[in-house]
Amino acid sequence: MRRSAHEAAGCSKTLLNSSRALRGTAVRRAMFAVLAATVITGCSRGKPAPNTNNVDDIASVFETDVPYSAQRLDTTSLRTFMERHPDFRADSTRLADFYTRRDMQYAWYVRDSLTENAIAFIALGNLSAYADSVGASVCSGCAADVELRLTAEFFRFAERNYNGNFKGNTRDLNWFIPRAKKDIAKFMDSLAVGSMSLAAYEPTHPQYPLLRSALRRLRPMAEMPWPAISLPAGTRSLKPGDTSRVIPAIRERMRLLGDANTGDASFIYDSVMVRAVQLAQARHGLDTDGVMGDGYLRVLNVSPATRMRTLLVNMERLRWVPEVQAPNALVVNIPDYKLTVFEDDREVMNMRIVAGAEATSTVIFSSVLKTVVMSPTWTVPESITGREILPAIARDPDYLAKHNMEIVGGTEAMPLIRQMPGPNNALGRVKFLFPNSYLIYMHDTPSQANFERDQRAFSHGCIRLSEPAKLAEYLLRNDPAWPADRIRDVMFSGTETAVQLTDARPVLIEYFTSWVDREGQLHFRDDVYGHDARLATELFR
Repeated sequence: MRRSAHEAAGCSKTLLNSSRALRGTAVRRAMFAVLAATVITGCSRGKPAPNTNNVDDIASVFETDVPYSAQRLDTTSLRTFMERHPDFRADSTRLADFYTRRDMQYAWYVRDSLTENAIAFIALGNLSAYADSVGASVCSGCAADVELRLTAEFFRFAERNYNGNFKGNTRDLNWFIPRAKKDIAKFMDSLAVGSMSLAAYEPTHPQYPLLRSALRRLRPMAEMPWPAISLPAGTRSLKPGDTSRVIPAIRERMRLLGDANTGDASFIYDSVMVRAVQLAQARHGLDTDGVMGDGYLRVLNVSPATRMRTLLVNMERLRWVPEVQAPNALVVNIPDYKLTVFEDDREVMNMRIVAGAEATSTVIFSSVLKTVVMSPTWTVPESITGREILPAIARDPDYLAKHNMEIVGGTEAMPLIRQMPGPNNALGRVKFLFPNSYLIYMHDTPSQANFERDQRAFSHGCIRLSEPAKLAEYLLRNDPAWPADRIRDVMFSGTETAVQLTDARPVLIEYFTSWVDREGQLHFRDDVYGHDARLATELFR
């Protein structure tokens, strides 16, 4: 049954005229709850949240002799609510399921007053329209409306904050790692029991709270002037011992960013400043030579507001990753151009990589490494055959012989070409296979010079390793048939040999442009493929 216009008007008047109820102790309690729960400012350190992972545990709370709330919705309340608020219809099933589990008991009221959890959520969700109902004596119809609207708003809030703000298909952003999802229904049940701790529902990746803390540190600088610093005309770089009028500005900028302890006015590039510059270079993936050139000044000139957007983009990605991290994974982070090997969640090895060029970018996905191939052949993909090999053959009929290649099938228009093992094989002496539909794998390379560059996006999409023999020896270390000396011999034998791993290893190809290292240093990397820019457009437009 619809409420009368007079009753609805009375409800609106109540919501608009009782703001004083949020003042005093209630406000302080509400703000404390917000500070304890909000995503940006920290986690609750109060009473531990009830275990909400077991449905029976939740049900037992609702089946006690003394109900959580003596008030109940009637059978027409939900239907009437949906008629009045059609924008919530997409959540009608979740609302119905939630109140059915509660035997239609209110979740946000005790007697005729909103609970402290309700007050905290109103502040946390910036739901100013409900603020005036706190502590007010309202009609039963109004209470039902506020009750249902708070529940509907909570489902939206939790979906946005704990399942991510990006609602599109992550594949459109070249992210093919399966996306984790939170059980929002359990979240709501937990809150109704009396817990307002959101900590258990934040992304479980350990980087998330670290980036959140970094975001908090950057916020005071977001509105500061951040003029570009440039080297004096005719100066290409500043080296230790040099003197320049721009050095005090650089030192002050580094002080603000936490790389230097002081921003004194000395014009001399002294040894103390050298160490600070090297720290800043390491944080940005630059060569730690202590030389300040255009590349170094470029990262100093990125404003804190821009860095905050980068942090928020990466925090959004951390909402997508699986809740349970593989403890023995091989993780490639494309913007960092690095492979890191973990064993029991400990880093045991890392090495530089060369990733795909922007036009042939390496895909972001997960798989399992199962096979090591020594002295590999290389079957040339059709895209490379058509774009590079056929034009080369047209220029030089002996091209295939010179590159130890042969035609093994295909057609005259598009032959299938294979390169034999050897020192000039494009895959080097060893490759590592993990099944995927993108034809991506990790491998050695005869071209070593690119590993010395700061920016290393040059391949056709596969991942070149700087120390592939070291990785092969590690993966086969527990196989008595493959001691290190035999691995080296077979790698140079000229006969392709595939070895199946007895303990297959998870592989994650990731894309993170910001993180905090084990020493607590905040790192940033360039958005090499433009993935940050595309996600930022979705998040901040």
